[in-house]
Amino acid sequence: MDNFEAHILVVDDDDGIRDLVKEYLNQNNFLVTTANSVGDAENKINIIKFDLIVLDIMMPKKTGLEFLEENKNKLNTPIILLTAKGKPSERIEGLEIGADDYLPKPFEPKELILRIQNILNKTKTNTIKRVIAFGNIKIDLKKLFILKNDKQFKINDTEKTILEKMINSPGKIFSRENIGKIINLNKERSIDVIITRLRKKIEKDPKNPKYLQTKRGEGYVLWIE
Repeated sequence: MDNFEAHILVVDDDDGIRDLVKEYLNQNNFLVTTANSVGDAENKINIIKFDLIVLDIMMPKKTGLEFLEENKNKLNTPIILLTAKGKPSERIEGLEIGADDYLPKPFEPKELILRIQNILNKTKTNTIKRVIAFGNIKIDLKKLFILKNDKQFKINDTEKTILEKMINSPGKIFSRENIGKIINLNKERSIDVIITRLRKKIEKDPKNPKYLQTKRGEGYVLWIE
């Protein structure tokens, strides 16, 4: 998801609205996946972790409200409902079930962008990961250690800062310049040394990394999902 603000799922059975919303969100630096039904959406949320869902209420077979009621708790993902104009009862029900916001149709695309940004800004500070496990690795940024195959490795504040940024943006490429700004260091060789040190603590084979990889000519990326 490099260079995108967030990954958003747009669920609407209307091809025109779905395509319009996708185009506008793409233009505003959001990565977008679409679904034309609740069933389609459920398949996609089983394999992709979205940052926010834009969900139409009135859809055939299963409504957006039914989707919300069945999935909100396990999703823990912010949801904006698209509601038919003049149906406040739907909006109230959606908010009671757990929607984060609603937008009546027809709507201005710019208003949707503002509502999305408002929700993401509120939730960003609450979603920073401090402890994460993947493969046979556990990284604890609170206690400053990495556990690999039951062996514990300490991490310093510089390593913690880099890992925190990478863990919360999995799949994002960090250039040496990016990392230098994060840790206030402008020596590329020193940055390479830090990454090498982290690989020894994370990887089974540091010379052939599975998780903390190099993107030639671009920088470093952490694959944990």
